[in-house]
Amino acid sequence: MRLITFIHNGREQIGVRQDDVVIPVASIDPELPGSIMQVLADGRLGELQGKVASFDGASIATNDIDYLPLIPRPGKIVCIGRNYAAHAAEGGAETPTFPEVFFRGATSLIPHQGTIIRPQCSETLDFEGEFAFVVGKSCRHATEDSALDYIAGYTLFNDATIREYQRFSSQWTVGKNFDDTGAFGPELVTSDELPDGMAGLSLTTKLNGELMQDGQIDHLVFPVRKLVAILSECMTLEPGDVVVTGTPAGVGSVRKPPVWMKHGDTVEIEVEGLGKLINTVQDEVR
Repeated sequence: MRLITFIHNGREQIGVRQDDVVIPVASIDPELPGSIMQVLADGRLGELQGKVASFDGASIATNDIDYLPLIPRPGKIVCIGRNYAAHAAEGGAETPTFPEVFFRGATSLIPHQGTIIRPQCSETLDFEGEFAFVVGKSCRHATEDSALDYIAGYTLFNDATIREYQRFSSQWTVGKNFDDTGAFGPELVTSDELPDGMAGLSLTTKLNGELMQDGQIDHLVFPVRKLVAILSECMTLEPGDVVVTGTPAGVGSVRKPPVWMKHGDTVEIEVEGLGKLINTVQDEVR
C-alpha cells in the first residue's frame, strides 16, 4: 500500500495511491484517522489495508492534487550521517564505528514536487539523496532480529544541506535545518511491498538529468535493523517518527569544481519500489 498526504480542494487529507489515482482515506472509511501519524499511532494500518482491497468508490487523479510532506510534523526526524563508507571517505572522514546522529525539524520539510529554497546567505546548497523509514509502533530496546517489526514502511528524502553552515561548527544541525530544504516523500510504501530492510536495492540522485549518486543500499555501514536496535537503545521510537538513513558517495561539495544546486535546477531521488522524489530549486526571496 502507498499512502500520501495531500491537498485537494483546499482540504488536507491522506490517501492511498493506486497507479495514477488517489483514494481518499475518508472515502474508504470516514471513521479512520485523517493523518498517517494517527493511523500508525492507533494501530490501524492493517485495518486500512484490508478496507482498501475491497473499496470500489470514487478516486482523484494524481494530477489534481498537491502533495504535502508525507508526515508534516513528525515527532522526531532522526538523520544518520556518513552511513556509506564511500561517502565518509570522499569527505576525508573515517568510517564511523557508531552512527553519526543529528536531527531535523519539521519547518525544514517540503513535499514531492515542492521547491527547495537556496538561502540568500550562501550558495553552497548541496543534494543528499537518501531513503527513510517510518516507525509504525512504539519501540524501545529492540533487537536486530525484531527491528523490522517496528517499521511501517519506507520513503525518500533529500537531505539538502548548506555546506558552509554545516562546517561552521562540529555540530551539523544548523546546516541541515534551513527552511524548505528537506524534501520528504512522495509516499509511504508499506514494508510488505519491499525487501526486508531495503536489501538489494540501489539509490540514485540526478541533477538536471545527470546522474550524481548511485549507491547500493547493501553498503550501509549501519543497516536498517542495526539502526533500529541502536537508536531504540537510547530513545523511544514512536509511531510516525522518521529515520533518514544517510547518503551515498557523489555529493556536490566534493566534486572539482563543486556542484551546488542553483535556481532553476531539478533534482530527482529514486529507489526501485519507492518511486521518485522530484523537486525544483529557487533562490530565496525576502
